Amino acid sequence: MLDVKRMVILRDLAEHTRVTAVADLHGVTPSAVSQQLRALEAEAGAALVERDGRGLRLTPAGVALAAACEPVLAALERAEGAVRALDAELSGELAIGCAPSALATVAAPLVAELAVRHPRLRPRIVQADPEEALPRLRQRRLDLAVTYAYPLLGAPPAAGTTAVPLFDDPLCLALPQALLPAYERDGLVALRNSAWVSAPAPSSCREMLLHACRNAGFTPRIAHECADLRSGLWLVATGQAVSILPKLLCDAPPPGTAVRELPGPGRTLDVVVRAGTETQPAVAATLAALTSLTQLTAR
Repeated sequence: MLDVKRMVILRDLAEHTRVTAVADLHGVTPSAVSQQLRALEAEAGAALVERDGRGLRLTPAGVALAAACEPVLAALERAEGAVRALDAELSGELAIGCAPSALATVAAPLVAELAVRHPRLRPRIVQADPEEALPRLRQRRLDLAVTYAYPLLGAPPAAGTTAVPLFDDPLCLALPQALLPAYERDGLVALRNSAWVSAPAPSSCREMLLHACRNAGFTPRIAHECADLRSGLWLVATGQAVSILPKLLCDAPPPGTAVRELPGPGRTLDVVVRAGTETQPAVAATLAALTSLTQLTAR
């Protein structure tokens, strides 16, 4: 019988390619990862990895076994859900990752709603951008993750996860009031010589800003970087910078800042779960509460 935890290590090696990266992900030493891989090879009766210079690569058998990992994990999640469904009342802790921009509009109302619907359930909100939240979700350190995605960037969904759309969040241009007439006359190209505020790389928000400006015919000069794009609006308010950011972050711009919604698709806010956990009672109840809340918000 194959050990599922060892299959997960093989899956992570297929994704991250380096033993040291897998070791960091699991909080163990590289030698422990190698030991688990050798044990899995013994269970499978086949060579799963082979030397590739100073690293390892998966053999055809290793690739096949790594690809089979996600359906196995999803089936185990469904089995766990069938057992938990026998509980009379929902209880226990539920770890929910949440992108910072959705804390006020999604996470806070969710905690209040769950307190009414399921008082013995203990939601624990963990602030995390998608780049952090999705790996934690796959490693079972989170039960759900409220994330965002930019469809225009074409990033594939994380393997082994299921995304439930919540609502659309348009993109907005934030610029000093003094530059508003030029923008309304000529469009985004009027800001080609401006200094821009963006999230630090790597960031899908930064990629979307670059995408919008390049579509307008120029590459923006990113003069300032702010992980908290809402705080970046204060740089815009000085009259010395402009920015593109999601509408959720533009609800209370500083004086002197003009905000205009940009045409075209922005980003989607989603709640992401591990495949197979949708039917687990606590996860299903949270999905129902989120869907109800976001439908009310959209009205």
